[in-house]
Amino acid sequence: MLERLKTWMLPLAMLSGGVFYSFFSLFSFLTPYLISVMLLITCCRLSIREMRFTRLHAWMLAIQVFGSVFVYGVLRFFDPLLGEAMMICVLAPTAVAAAVITGMLGGSVSCLATYTLASNLCVAVVAPVIFSLVGGQEGVSFGASFWYVCRQVGPLLLLPLAGAWVLEYFVPSVHKVLRNHQSISFYLWSLGLTIVMGKTVSFIMQQDSKNYGEEFLIAFASLLLCIGQFALGRYIGRRHGETIAGGQGLGQKNTILAIWMAQVYLSPLSSIGPAAYVLWQNSMNALQLWYKKKQEG
Repeated sequence: MLERLKTWMLPLAMLSGGVFYSFFSLFSFLTPYLISVMLLITCCRLSIREMRFTRLHAWMLAIQVFGSVFVYGVLRFFDPLLGEAMMICVLAPTAVAAAVITGMLGGSVSCLATYTLASNLCVAVVAPVIFSLVGGQEGVSFGASFWYVCRQVGPLLLLPLAGAWVLEYFVPSVHKVLRNHQSISFYLWSLGLTIVMGKTVSFIMQQDSKNYGEEFLIAFASLLLCIGQFALGRYIGRRHGETIAGGQGLGQKNTILAIWMAQVYLSPLSSIGPAAYVLWQNSMNALQLWYKKKQEG
């Protein structure tokens, strides 16, 4: 029953947030706290002794960082808003739930968990620089903009890691409970997804009708980008013996964090990109799980 509930929980979360957007948008201030708690629970699952950073991880990080800059650099000449939306969809770190899907598909959970940690640490360092250059407000210096982003994004991603290590060495009983109850992060993710969908739909409803064409363009571009990132990740992963982990590492994004960062540091309308990406990546995951079950008979 729980497995069936998990299958439908994410679509129900998105549907609930979209239908009851006026209610759930009121709780948008909880988003960064939910992200931190989810990362804390996920980090409790990781052990430094078991982590192995490989060339596959290095290639994926390079694509995540330089790919986001490249996408923005190309698209900004045609549509700056589209460039910001696609950039955040590439830059966003791997979702904390990606390891769960990787395990269900028969991939290496340890490989994906290592990249999840590396991906989030990378964003904590790189995001302040990119957002300061791309989304800096007029009249604000680069240094001031950089420090503003750094002091908000950095603790959001780094404190959960430090907290997990503190619990492991000083409060091992609590660390063990969190490590053995990873499903908590999945339910928190569903709650966070409901809230950010409510916030996004609320923002869309407040826009002029002239923006609808732009929104459909961003949503369609995020579909192509989602397919491309899953395919590229699987291709690179196959060359290193980690096809599934590669695909999930590049394709399955922490869209809750991406939507929040887009709404705070970029043009708010660019959050349509990661919001649509939620639908596409979960559709990809559902398709992969269905195909795997079909192969198993």
